[in-house]
Amino acid sequence: MTAPARLAVLISGGGSNLEALMRACEDPAYGAEVVLVVADRDGCGGMDLAEQRGIPTATIKVNDYAERADWDHALATELQGANPDLVVSAGFLKIMGPQVLQAFPGKIINTHNSLLPSFPGIHGPVDALNYGVKIAGATLFLVDEGMDTGQILAQCTVPVLEDDTEDTLLERIKVAERAQLVETVGIMMRSGWRVEGRRAFLNSED
Repeated sequence: MTAPARLAVLISGGGSNLEALMRACEDPAYGAEVVLVVADRDGCGGMDLAEQRGIPTATIKVNDYAERADWDHALATELQGANPDLVVSAGFLKIMGPQVLQAFPGKIINTHNSLLPSFPGIHGPVDALNYGVKIAGATLFLVDEGMDTGQILAQCTVPVLEDDTEDTLLERIKVAERAQLVETVGIMMRSGWRVEGRRAFLNSED
């Protein structure tokens, strides 16, 4: 039997996306396992979820380092020690630097709560709501040196309702976003992925 692919997951909060991934990994047919969880701050509930499952964890805070490059180096070193096949940024609120990106070229993904390239940044849902769009959603993409600018792997949509608030729209997006993340990571780990210019494809075959 082929060994499951190795996932390292980066978090900054409660870990709902992490929990969804860990539950999916309980099925051998999913083809992956979480081998490391890294947080950028203390008190992340997702760390408790990982530790309950015996998954190694690390907390690497920017403020613990004199320079941002030192933090970037520490994060790259921690991730390399786990030898992941894919690094999943799941609600991780830090932009990764060149050392991490160079250590895992084309192997870091992030999920964002808007339909990129529209509404990048940390206020995607409220920006979409204020703009008056009728459809919102989430995007899973490959991380590059920009902010929410990498090649798109998958997108899902949710309707914007007339009585939506930021909170109700965000919650609807989160549900779709989690499902998309789990499904897409599974496909990537079982079938691979490839990039051709600006386009990314969920299999490694030509």
